[in-house]
Amino acid sequence: MSKWDLKISPYLYISPFFIMFIVVGLFPIAYTAVISFMDWDLVRNRGEFIGFDQYIWILTQPHFWTALRNTFSIFLLSSIPQLILALFIAAVLDRNIRSKTFWRMSVLVPFVVAPVAVGLIFTAIFADNFGLVNTWLGNLGLPGIPWHKDVFWSHVAIATMVNYRWTGYNALILLAAMQAVNREYYEAATVDGAGPVRQFFSITMPSLRPTLIFVIITSTIGGLQIFDEPRVFDQFGRGGAGQQWLTITLYLYDIGWGQWNFGRAAAMAWILFVIILGIGLINLLITRTLVRDEGMRREITKRQARELAKQARQGIKEGSR
Repeated sequence: MSKWDLKISPYLYISPFFIMFIVVGLFPIAYTAVISFMDWDLVRNRGEFIGFDQYIWILTQPHFWTALRNTFSIFLLSSIPQLILALFIAAVLDRNIRSKTFWRMSVLVPFVVAPVAVGLIFTAIFADNFGLVNTWLGNLGLPGIPWHKDVFWSHVAIATMVNYRWTGYNALILLAAMQAVNREYYEAATVDGAGPVRQFFSITMPSLRPTLIFVIITSTIGGLQIFDEPRVFDQFGRGGAGQQWLTITLYLYDIGWGQWNFGRAAAMAWILFVIILGIGLINLLITRTLVRDEGMRREITKRQARELAKQARQGIKEGSR
């Protein structure tokens, strides 16, 4: 019995997670795939198999391509500045500053705030007529910005909301990776005459590549599934009168719960899944190639850094003597 206990017990300990994943994760995914090939009847809770008709209908809708364009536009306007700003914040927090714990906790506060509250705050800031930004522009004698009418500026406003929520979260992930870098490398670089900027790009950035892979992929998944921010950007949550900020998830929600067509909504969900999977694989291949190319150079620099650090410590000891 003790042998069986050693073999079976570990699987029993981890089984609750996999059971829950099968029930609330894997089964709904498979069920959605089945529904996407059917003309689903909500009254009888059954459907008629119609093949790829739902997918063809989605791909022939102008609203789908508008939503796809808006989704990618908001994704690029949010993810790229967000990653750059998160790197900067993480680099500042990695320095020896006062009240480090306070500042590290502060950057996570926007992530804790409810999305609806964030939406209400930024809707007031970016209001067309009496918003805070347009009021300031009017005081400076500049014309107001049509945040809810112009496609580009509506994307900028929504991207700002996304960056406000997620920049601190990504900064803490990058900060954890920065603190795992061996400090001997920085000591050797300082002895060699490298400044903080050169150390960041020559030591910190190459060491962050595995973490950057994770951050980029998770940002891609979250950015292409954006729903909360455009949903609360106006009181109707329909993506604007002219679909200025209609995203794929908003369009999916409208088809599923607005038009009560679960078959088409399921088909769109799987189209979005394929898009995210494709972009995620491209990001993974690119970043892994960069990591692989950097691997040999990093091994050489590690050896050199260790030697320089040893020489520096020996020089300090001899100088003190």
